[in-house]
Amino acid sequence: MSTPRTPHLRPLIAVPNRFAASTSALRYTAEVTARAVVDAVWRAGGEPFMLHPYAPGGAADPAGVGARLARCDGVLLPGGGDLAPYRYGAADAHESVYDVDAEQDAFDLAVAHAALGAGLPLFAICRGLQVVNVALGGTLQQDMGGPECAHRHLVHPVTLKPGSAVAVAAGADKVNASCYHHQRVDALGKGLHPTAFAADGTVEAIELAPAQGWFVAVQWHPEDTAARDRTQQGLFDALVRAAAARN
Repeated sequence: MSTPRTPHLRPLIAVPNRFAASTSALRYTAEVTARAVVDAVWRAGGEPFMLHPYAPGGAADPAGVGARLARCDGVLLPGGGDLAPYRYGAADAHESVYDVDAEQDAFDLAVAHAALGAGLPLFAICRGLQVVNVALGGTLQQDMGGPECAHRHLVHPVTLKPGSAVAVAAGADKVNASCYHHQRVDALGKGLHPTAFAADGTVEAIELAPAQGWFVAVQWHPEDTAARDRTQQGLFDALVRAAAARN
């Protein structure tokens, strides 16, 4: 259980940072979080808590990561670069695989295991969805078939399963999703089931049954349009509501 909070404090939502080679104002490599993500959490009533990708026993230590998450009320696993293909059993990496970072992979996978194991409300976006799928034994299609097939810089309709957690959060059974990905779910991880699809059959959302706490993962980027689209903001709102309900 998370530490009890006084009523006026916002639920604390852990957001793992992403490594960056540089930023315009710093002289060193950096850790970054997309402002659109944290703005959406803030609008929902949450307090974004940026998490350094490190654990006492190394990034792959779920116990160390779990101890750090214990102070938080919920977790948001954001987008980012590709997971190393060996993480899901692939012998070779496709030429399109990019921005692989072993430490980031280990940390994100440990966060997924720790959050799901503790029943922390968890919302996963794009890479975050892929991390959860791999953490639970699933695999990914390394490339969707070239630029003409990838969902990059693309807004397209996504159909949500009626009654699913993602549909309830969005308040709709169909949304216009802003996407930026060239990979997608291949085999689903243990206990996961798809709850949203694109017209080409791409799995666009997954959920877990049974799950100890609220959990939704989407392949698109709801933060891109959340400031003007209530269906997308609704996903962040649902995460923060579930986090607040733990107190």
